[in-house]
Amino acid sequence: MRREIVEIDEKFGKEYAGRYVFQEISWAKRSRIIQKHTKYHPQTGQILSSDFVAIQAETIWASLKEQPPNKPITLEKLLSEGEDGIPVQLGELFSQVVNKLCGLTSEELKNSCGQCGVGNPTQASSNSACVRSSDGHHYSCGDNQLRLWKHS
Repeated sequence: MRREIVEIDEKFGKEYAGRYVFQEISWAKRSRIIQKHTKYHPQTGQILSSDFVAIQAETIWASLKEQPPNKPITLEKLLSEGEDGIPVQLGELFSQVVNKLCGLTSEELKNSCGQCGVGNPTQASSNSACVRSSDGHHYSCGDNQLRLWKHS
């Protein structure tokens, strides 16, 4: 299974700085996560609702294999908002890494993650964070959007 190593500096706070290792999850695991957080009509089987936040948080949690020794990431923190949760841009970064690693298409991303969007390469501003992954990709969080580009 493919792995992605992401080094985070102190841009999101000292508690989140360190090395994170994500591993691709199986299609079956991803399907079970989606089904767990999706309600279906009992007779027609049509989707009534889906909790996309819970689906994304559990997908990140299932993919996260290593994190800094202080264990700053928990499923509860991924699901929480405000001061109890992780920084929004860090959550978006983790979402993009995991979605790329687990093979989610752009269309699936649009449908399940709303504004996480992959954009065109941009330069990081002073208000954004930039990290490099093990495969040479740079991830940048800025202006409420996450962008991915290949390091040349």
